[in-house]
Amino acid sequence: MPERPSPQSTGANAAGNLFALITGASSGIGACFARALAGRGQNIVLVARSRNRLEAIRSEIAAKNQVSIEIVEMDLSIPEAAARLAGLLKERGINVSLLVNNAGFGEHGEFAELPLARQSEMLRLNIVALTELTRLLLPDMISRRGGGIINVSSTASFQPIPYTSVYAATKAYVTSFSMGLAEEVARHGVKVLALCPGGTATNFFDAGHFQKLNFPGGLQSPEEVVERGLRALQRGKSLAVTRSINRLLVFVQRLAPRRLVARQAGEMFRPRAK
Repeated sequence: MPERPSPQSTGANAAGNLFALITGASSGIGACFARALAGRGQNIVLVARSRNRLEAIRSEIAAKNQVSIEIVEMDLSIPEAAARLAGLLKERGINVSLLVNNAGFGEHGEFAELPLARQSEMLRLNIVALTELTRLLLPDMISRRGGGIINVSSTASFQPIPYTSVYAATKAYVTSFSMGLAEEVARHGVKVLALCPGGTATNFFDAGHFQKLNFPGGLQSPEEVVERGLRALQRGKSLAVTRSINRLLVFVQRLAPRRLVARQAGEMFRPRAK
C-alpha cells in the first residue's frame, strides 16, 4: 500500500508545527474528529487507506477552515506501519500534540469459521498499531509537558461478546491500556482518554458483516461521540462512556455474573439464519 503524505499543506498554519493526528480519518468517527478539530483551529494530519476519500475530506475542511491539513495514505494494519508513519511525520517537521487512535474494525461470525488472516489483521490494527503509534509519539508530548491521546474503544470492551470475540477482546485491551497509561503520564501534563461509544451510525456494521442489531436508545451519531470525547479529554478524564443508557448498562454488567453477561451478549450477537 503506498504511503504518501500530501505534497503540501492546505490553508494557513494556525498553530506552528503542532498537529492533531487522526487515524481512520476517511469516514465515520475519524472524519468527524477531523471536522471538529479543524473547526477549533487545530492543524490536522489525516491517515487512512483511501487517498480519494482523504482528498475529499481535506477539500471539504479546507473550504471552511484556515488550518494546515496533511494527508497520509497508509494501511496501519501492515507490520511496521506505525514506525513508517512516525518517520514521515519527522521528515515533514510535524509535531503531534493530539493523537486520535481511531482506526479499527470488527468482524461478525463464529471464531472458528472467520478467516484467520482477517482476525490477525484486526489484532494488528486495533491493538499493535495503536500501541506502537502511542509509544512513538508520546515521548515528544512528555518532553513538551503537554499533549493528549484519545484511543477510540467501545462499550464492547466491558464484557465478552460471543460471535465478535476477537473485536471485543481488542477493545478490552484498548480501554485497560488507555486508563493505565493515563495514570502514568498525568504528572507530565499529558492526558489519555479511552473513548467508549456504543452503537454508532457509521459503516462499522456493514464493513464487519454484522446483522441488524437493536441497541437501547438507538444508534448515536458520530458527531455526538466526538463532542463528548473532546469534552472529556479537556476535563482530564481517562474514561468516557457516551450516553447515559450505555453507562447504566456497563454498571449493571459489573454486578452480574460474567458467564451470564457473555450468554446474554451471545443471544444478541448470534448470527441469524438468512
